[in-house]
Amino acid sequence: MHPPHPTRTTRALINTAALDSNYRLLSSLAAPQAGLIAVLKADAYGHGVEICVPALLHAGAEVFAVATIEEALAVRALAPAARILVLGGLFEGQAEAALDRNLTPVLWDAWQLKILDEAARAQNRHAASVPVHIELDTGMSRQGVAPAELAHFLRALFAAPALRVEGVMTHLYAADDVYSTATSAQFELLDAMLGAIADAGLKPEVLHLGSSASLITGIAPVLRQLAEKHKMRAALRPGLSLYGITPHFNPAPTEVPHSLSTARQQLAPVLRWQTRIASIRQIPAGAVVGYNGTFVATEPMSIALLPVGYADGLSRSLGNRFSLLIRGQRAPIVGRISMDLTTIDVTEIPDVGVGDEVILIGPQGDDEITATDHAHADGTIPWEILTRISARVPRLAVHSA
Repeated sequence: MHPPHPTRTTRALINTAALDSNYRLLSSLAAPQAGLIAVLKADAYGHGVEICVPALLHAGAEVFAVATIEEALAVRALAPAARILVLGGLFEGQAEAALDRNLTPVLWDAWQLKILDEAARAQNRHAASVPVHIELDTGMSRQGVAPAELAHFLRALFAAPALRVEGVMTHLYAADDVYSTATSAQFELLDAMLGAIADAGLKPEVLHLGSSASLITGIAPVLRQLAEKHKMRAALRPGLSLYGITPHFNPAPTEVPHSLSTARQQLAPVLRWQTRIASIRQIPAGAVVGYNGTFVATEPMSIALLPVGYADGLSRSLGNRFSLLIRGQRAPIVGRISMDLTTIDVTEIPDVGVGDEVILIGPQGDDEITATDHAHADGTIPWEILTRISARVPRLAVHSA
């Protein structure tokens, strides 16, 4: 949890109006073919569940997905009536918490079925009273019931009478490639596995898959067609796009789908990461800045000190090769980024003073720094940039249309 009344100048502002708008936009792109499951993994992708859950409920969200039981309990405290899927399954000792708090685990191993069924029967739960979702591995080889293991898994499921298969899910591993034949192959395998589930006499109600890339490239009609074939409802699981970031597509589509064009134009970033100048000093030519002397001034310079570092989530690798925004202008990071401190060159920016706002992620003036900018500079993806902003950076709700 983040401090309720933070005084630290390094902070993340979470725009609840933007989150509300993003959810409604994504719902409109999925409708009428599919519903939405809002993904809140990793503290709402680093945005803070305590802020994001109420905003999403206001926008109309009814189903959430998280990675762990612990995350699910935090969401349940904020959303007593919502359906909460635990995508990461169950471990020993967690079945009772799932039952007590009405959580819906995603399962794919026989032992998971066994521990949940045993816990349910110990609580005298009725037959078919505990909803679960099954994950099918359609090609990612990560988690999920493999095709060769499906018959064995279904036998184990019938040996767990307290459980009821409410939903089936899978994960597309190449959704960011609009032209991927892999996705078609995954759908074919998913169709066959759903057929086997139906042949076993099971009647799951919901078929869902991710991700943001799938949704905004228009996969909803294809998903709905498959779901209707098996007498199920369709749902999609957006994550990154909820928070206002359009995934990068590789290769880029030659013909941009309407849904992708709309997303690029209308999705609004939810998080603004900012700090303030703590002090300014003048240094002469030849002065060393930061650890190990990776930056040496070649002329007199004005250096501003920022109370933010890699312990806050600002990648250490960005030293000497990234810029931040102050007074609407780019100020290069000079020297190595420390655990708690960063130095920037403000020599060419007039009237800079202690207390001036500095933007790490977000707009200022006519310019903007995005999580994707950080990701490109750091050789990673925006998901990682957002989720590694540490808990010591307080999240504050703002509502700005």
